[in-house]
Amino acid sequence: MELTESADGTRIAFERFGDGAPVVVVGGAFSTSSSGAPLAAALAAVGFQGVAYDRRARGGSGDTGPYAPTREAEDLTAVIEAVGGSAVVLGHSSGAMLALFAAGEGAPISDLFLSEPPFHFGVEPSADDLSDRLQALVDAGEPEDAVTLFQREAVGLPEQVVAQIRASPMFAQLVPLAQSAVYDAILTAEVETPTVAMTGVGMPVTILRGEPTFPFLVGAAERLAAAIPHADLVVVPESHDHGVDPEATARLVRSRVP
Repeated sequence: MELTESADGTRIAFERFGDGAPVVVVGGAFSTSSSGAPLAAALAAVGFQGVAYDRRARGGSGDTGPYAPTREAEDLTAVIEAVGGSAVVLGHSSGAMLALFAAGEGAPISDLFLSEPPFHFGVEPSADDLSDRLQALVDAGEPEDAVTLFQREAVGLPEQVVAQIRASPMFAQLVPLAQSAVYDAILTAEVETPTVAMTGVGMPVTILRGEPTFPFLVGAAERLAAAIPHADLVVVPESHDHGVDPEATARLVRSRVP
């Protein structure tokens, strides 16, 4: 892992795979650089430099309050500058929302790939006080309950699935990321409908979704494609149920980036 410093002094940890033109992978909720490593490695296999990083309050990265989406946009910019000054960016889920927000803020992104971004466009958004309730649980020393609350209300998982995850061995890996779930809740609430700056970005934009995936994400992808006049919407049959197939996605990026 390497370290760079964001504009507010927060350390951001990242890992590189390969030595071609950089493609920075921006993960979604509860993801870390380890989560993005398979896609980064697949990108390296098709000739890119795949870059996976820990968003703030995750893994090897630090955290500096107060949180704001602009701070996370600065984190992404710092990673891009550390790996070459300009990069292709591929964001998944809330990471795709962050990637598009950062592009609207002027991050040095040459091409943008947005995988299943959960934009609500005003349709059944999360409760306004969700981030406050999540932070209260974290502050009270109850990160486990914060994780399940996020899964229940932000993700919309059925109660049975939430209970299964909490009883599974993987749950222990999610608990240290509870603070980052607060930040994801803030981010997704503030940009649940893309701003004019976000829909007016000038770089090539490709919106990706799997097949099958959740109906809400199908609708979100279609609405986003309609909101960005020059964006292309591409279905990746190998990706399923809000997952990302690394090899198929890397091949798609290779076919679209000279």
